[in-house]
Amino acid sequence: MHMTLRRPIALTRAARFAGRLRACASGLAFMEFALALPVLTTLVMVGLETANLAMAHLRVSNIAMLASDNASRVRDSIDEANIVEILGGAKLAGSSIGFAQHGRIILSSIEPNTAGSGGASTGQWIRWQRCDGAKVVASTYGPEGTGQNSATLQQMGVSGSTIAATTGTAIMVVEAVYDYQPLVSSTIFGPRTIRYESAFNVRQRTNQALTNNAPTPVAAQKRCTTYAA
Repeated sequence: MHMTLRRPIALTRAARFAGRLRACASGLAFMEFALALPVLTTLVMVGLETANLAMAHLRVSNIAMLASDNASRVRDSIDEANIVEILGGAKLAGSSIGFAQHGRIILSSIEPNTAGSGGASTGQWIRWQRCDGAKVVASTYGPEGTGQNSATLQQMGVSGSTIAATTGTAIMVVEAVYDYQPLVSSTIFGPRTIRYESAFNVRQRTNQALTNNAPTPVAAQKRCTTYAA
């Protein structure tokens, strides 16, 4: 007698289901997206942070150039009231990155000194200096009065790109320093301090002293001993 062995119905159905599951591709795209999502998210975050860092560099650079250019354009003589306007405008230009709260702008008037014999110029000196912003940082070149009676300060700027004022004129040097505020996370680039300098020779100004002769005199609140936004 011939007998045929049959597989249990439940086992047969399970085998068919397993076969259909192996052949199913309906969730493939979803699985690929789930695997790629962490990488995609990381790339987007790094891209956003990179763009934000580049924008911060551009903004700080523009602040330095704007302030030094405006200070050099003040004709005849320069007053404390002019300084308030110049530094206030620079901070306003950096409002989108919180420059006033996290940065510092230092404006120095660089002129030839008369430390040599017979009043001859032998170097440069910082005749006056004004600052604004809450970041605690000092000028790279020293405080107001540096180099007045000596030849210690010969030029301003980094090696290979230095300048010096000539007799009867002055250079408006601005140092803009800013603690970068990350958009996504500081772990991407780490803590960064952005620094830019800009310098313009004065135009049509014969009196280089800083006066306080405006119709409504202002207090010299922009002295570099004050740190406030």
